[in-house]
Amino acid sequence: MNTNARPHPLPLVMFLASLLSGGCVSSKPVGDQKADLTSRAGTGPAKTFVYECGDDNTFTLRVQGESAWLFLPQGSKRLPSVPSGSGAKFSDGSATYWSKGEEALLELNGKTYRGCVNNRQMAIWEDAKLRGVDFRAVGNEPGWYLEISEQSRLLFVDNYGQDRHEFVLSGPSVDTVSRATRYQVQGDAHDLTLTLEGRPCTDNMSGESFETTVTLVFEGRRLSGCGKALH
Repeated sequence: MNTNARPHPLPLVMFLASLLSGGCVSSKPVGDQKADLTSRAGTGPAKTFVYECGDDNTFTLRVQGESAWLFLPQGSKRLPSVPSGSGAKFSDGSATYWSKGEEALLELNGKTYRGCVNNRQMAIWEDAKLRGVDFRAVGNEPGWYLEISEQSRLLFVDNYGQDRHEFVLSGPSVDTVSRATRYQVQGDAHDLTLTLEGRPCTDNMSGESFETTVTLVFEGRRLSGCGKALH
């Protein structure tokens, strides 16, 4: 079993088309292909989990309020909250998710998957995808990340999450030969230059491989990192 499917895709940022060849086909939510997961799931902050159950069995689940969304290869399933003696339990009768402490259980198609543990690092990326982020990048020393959403909104979070800056992207410079795209933007009294290159990149702390090499120049500081498209 691998239920780590992707939700309904948003349009890709224009530069990704020139940087990346090919892409992933995402599953559409069951019932309403344009479902707004946030509004349908209820109020309160949403939490995303990527559970690993052993033997390469994984699944992605997002909980908000009285509902949980289970993402499957054929689409997504909404599981309403049901009474539980302990922990949190959600079920639609055909699929049941039950979490207690750091572990979770999933019953699906007559099978039970026990001892499922959340992979927090993977959950961060899945959460960004479900929030509609099109592209995400990370870097170290100091820790930073950036997210591009809605084809033009850029969020840059610096200094281990302490500083947040928002920009609007426009007018990129694209070099199709070197597969590089460059943005020069200004916002909240700060300047930022962003360069994306379509060549492999390896995170120097986690060792994780990415498809895009990212370079930032922010207020005279040069930062290097890695990123990938999420849709």
